[in-house]
Amino acid sequence: MLRDQLKEDQKTALKSGDTVKRTLIGMVMTSIKNKEIEKRTKLSKTINDPAQLDTESQLTEDEMIDVIASEVKRRKDSIVEFKKGGRPELAEAEKAEADMLMAYLPEQLSDDQVREIVKKAIADTGATEAKDMGKVIGAVMPQVKGKADGSRVSAIVKEELAR
Repeated sequence: MLRDQLKEDQKTALKSGDTVKRTLIGMVMTSIKNKEIEKRTKLSKTINDPAQLDTESQLTEDEMIDVIASEVKRRKDSIVEFKKGGRPELAEAEKAEADMLMAYLPEQLSDDQVREIVKKAIADTGATEAKDMGKVIGAVMPQVKGKADGSRVSAIVKEELAR
């Protein structure tokens, strides 16, 4: 479904002459394809049937969301670096790309929603101090995967453990 949406949006961008979006979606599709090749390589060691290998190496929706989320993160990191380097025009271009990619991710959780999940995880894990942060993040991340940035989660966990 996500793959179909990306292909359809790429076609629309091509027809409308939106080269930025067309190129961006092309890069994302390439990243997805590379991840599938990586997955196929790993699976080929255990699966000998080519048909089954083709099926099994296709990325799931969640795996595609992970790829898109990593592309968004890459752009956000670039924004910071471009601003440091005094290149606001490149930072703006990266922000525009990140915003386009965000449309393909599930709706992001608010800080309050993440905080509630973190509080529950702290109670469940019995965490009381900063050294327990790994346990809490380990419990929280599967619940917020694709819906909240890891650095945001980490900051909220730090805040809550400091209380």
